Amino acid sequence: MKIAGHTLGTPDHTVPEALELFARAGLDAAEVIYQDDYRSGLPVGDAAAAAEAARVADGEGIPIIGLTPYTTAINATDEHIRAAAVDELRSAIDITHAVGANRIRVYSGAWQPDRKDHAAHWAQLVRSLQELSAPAADAGVVLCAENHFGTMTQTARDTAELVRAVDSPAVRVLYDQANLTFTHDEDFEDAFAVQGDLIGHVHVKDLVFKDPDAPFVASETARVHAEERAVMSRVVGDGILAWSSILQRLREVGYDDVLSLEYEYRWHPQDLEAPEAGFRRGAEHLRTLLRQLDVEAAGQKAEVRS
Repeated sequence: MKIAGHTLGTPDHTVPEALELFARAGLDAAEVIYQDDYRSGLPVGDAAAAAEAARVADGEGIPIIGLTPYTTAINATDEHIRAAAVDELRSAIDITHAVGANRIRVYSGAWQPDRKDHAAHWAQLVRSLQELSAPAADAGVVLCAENHFGTMTQTARDTAELVRAVDSPAVRVLYDQANLTFTHDEDFEDAFAVQGDLIGHVHVKDLVFKDPDAPFVASETARVHAEERAVMSRVVGDGILAWSSILQRLREVGYDDVLSLEYEYRWHPQDLEAPEAGFRRGAEHLRTLLRQLDVEAAGQKAEVRS
């Protein structure tokens, strides 16, 4: 599996600078935020910035494998708002193709438990992804709906239901076990049971609970505010996520693709060490786990042969 750095972890770097940092940290690829007014992101619709990023990525040997937009209105019942959000994701498809990437992180609309008319918003969400699936497929891009709070797919079960409702190979699941863990939704076994056959991308991060019994609270989609947090971010390997078991399950369902280190330095720098060191340590931990799995698999094959 390739290990990518995510520019969520490089808020003080331009995209070219982040790509250089990922190369120094020994990573294999990059996932880049697609958002205006973020230093380590590609501005929406900016073909020149995308071309420069692609040039640097090629020079550093760090291919850009995907983009991360922050578009949330694709489930809006106001048609003008929904259409504008769909257009923004169409532009993300174009830029993704231009930089040689093949996947896009998608927020499944915006949703909070106290909102009303779930069915109408869900229908708009499905409609939007169905509209986007054809241009995505034409561009060789997969739209990956994330297990993410503040959206209509906070749980693995809802994410799988959405992907099956859209019914297109260009729409898959973005598996994020850390998100499922801190929202007190599915553990990794339950998550694989309902969405394991639909995974198109994986985010990797780690955490510890400040209070495991505290209910999950998040008033917006992109982040959990400091006063709402019941967890602290950690470098992968320093937290509670069972990444060895998760990697084994990924292999069992046939996922042999990118693991994107979603280092949350943009939101929670107080919890984490400097990005270059954190990315390097996280990647080394994942590679150690993957090597251990290789050794175990080889041993099992030898036993079968004997």
